[in-house]
Amino acid sequence: MRIWLDQVRDEPFSWNTTETVVPAVLERPELVDLGPVAWRGQVVHADPGFFLRARLSYEQALSCTRCLKVFRETTKPEVELMILVDRARSGAGGGGERGEHELHENDLGAFYVAEEILDTDPILLEQLQLNIPMKPLCRVDCAGLCPSCGADRNEPEACSCTESTADPRWAGLAALRERLDT
Repeated sequence: MRIWLDQVRDEPFSWNTTETVVPAVLERPELVDLGPVAWRGQVVHADPGFFLRARLSYEQALSCTRCLKVFRETTKPEVELMILVDRARSGAGGGGERGEHELHENDLGAFYVAEEILDTDPILLEQLQLNIPMKPLCRVDCAGLCPSCGADRNEPEACSCTESTADPRWAGLAALRERLDT
């Protein structure tokens, strides 16, 4: 969606839309599926630029990093950004070609545009990326898979493998410990 910021100077711009994003665009293998993204918000004029406040609501299907089961979670992030028009820094933190520059603390909540046209797609994609967990877990106490047979340890009768399989690389230290204990 494109917002003409020169019109926002006179009257705030509000939207309420639903977007469809293909999970492959986000390039995150743990993201299996992404439901329709309900996206509503408002842009208002606020010197020295414009203030964007929005809320997203969607369901994402993720693959657990421990047991590999797919689970679904509902996500409702909020976004607050200062939109600044700066032709010299076009693309820094937003649209256009990206150039290298030093980031300062006040740049973290800012989105720079080269012209008074705001394309909200990069903001939406960034928020979706930020709300995919680095290590998704189906539940906090997920036991994962058995390293010997690959059975799901979350199941009551997962496997009968013994847990005390010692790593042969530690045998030298175990022998040293036994010698010191005697």
